Amino acid sequence: MNEVEIRELRYFVAVAEELNFSRAAERLGIAQPPLSRAIRQLERRLDVRLFERDTRKVVPTPAGLALLDEARHMLTVMAGLTRRIRRAARPDTPLRVTAKAGMAGGILRTIAEHYAAVPSSPAVEILVSGYMEQAAMVRDGRADVALLTPPYDARGLELEALAEEPRMAALPAGHDLTGRPELHRTDFEGLPVPRGPGEDGPGPVVRDSAQLLEVVGLGQAVALVPRYLAEANPRPDIVYRPVSDAEPYTISVAWAEGTRSQPVALFVRTALELYADTGAAARRAGPGDTQEPADDLPARRARAIRRAP
Repeated sequence: MNEVEIRELRYFVAVAEELNFSRAAERLGIAQPPLSRAIRQLERRLDVRLFERDTRKVVPTPAGLALLDEARHMLTVMAGLTRRIRRAARPDTPLRVTAKAGMAGGILRTIAEHYAAVPSSPAVEILVSGYMEQAAMVRDGRADVALLTPPYDARGLELEALAEEPRMAALPAGHDLTGRPELHRTDFEGLPVPRGPGEDGPGPVVRDSAQLLEVVGLGQAVALVPRYLAEANPRPDIVYRPVSDAEPYTISVAWAEGTRSQPVALFVRTALELYADTGAAARRAGPGDTQEPADDLPARRARAIRRAP
C-alpha cells in the first residue's frame, strides 16, 4: 500500500466534517472534481470505503469514522511541527508556556520566574488558556510547554507530574453537607456537579475555575476542587471540606513528544527541580518498574528530562 499523503487527509477531514463534497471543496478552495478524485485515491490506498454516498448525502462509514479521529490528530501534529520549526528559526522567539486561568498566574508564573533567573534563558510568554485547551496547544505548536490537569488527551505529549494536590469539596453555604467535618465521594451521589463543554451530566456547564466557583456559590452545584484553589478563593457563599477518599489532583508539565528544544528542556528541568522538594513527584513506574526513594528524585528526574534534551 502506498503511503497516505497529508493533502489527502486534509481533504478527507473536510468532507467528513462538512458531509458534503461541494461545501468541502469550497472550504478547501478547490474545485469539486479533484476533491472527489483525491477521496477515491485515498480509499484505494487504504483499500476501504470511507463514505457512503448518494445524491442527497455523504455519510462516513465505520472505517471513515475511525480514520477521522486519527486524521485530525495527524494534521494537528503536522501543524505543530511546522510552527515549531518556524519558531526555531527565529533565535529571539520567546518560549511560549500555557496553563488555565488561575494556574497561569500562580504555579506557572512561579516556574517562569525561576526559569528567567537562569543565565542565557530566553524570554517567556505566558498564555492563559481555557478548559482542556492546554494539550492541544502543545500538539499544534501554539505553545511549547503546558501545565496540565485531568482530564486531557496525552497523545503526542511527554509528561512529568510536578505535584499532587488533595481535593476539597466546594459546597454552597448552608448545604446539608457543610455540617460534616469530612466527606466521602459517596456523599456526592445524585448531586449536580459542574461539567465541561461537551460532557454529559446534570450539572451546569463551566469553562474555567471562576465559573465553577460561581455556580457553586449560587447553589447550582457542588464540586471537587484542588486544595490550592480552595485556599486561594475564600468566599462567604462557599464552604470547603476535605474529602478523605478523593483521588489527588495531579499537576503535570507537558511538552511535544520527541522535541529537542534546549529552552523547553531547561524550562521543564526548572519546573521539576522547583517542585522536587514537595515529595509529590509522579511515580510513573509501570509493571516491573521499581519505585525510587524520595532522596533520589533529582537523579530520577534527570533521567526523565533526557526525553527533551
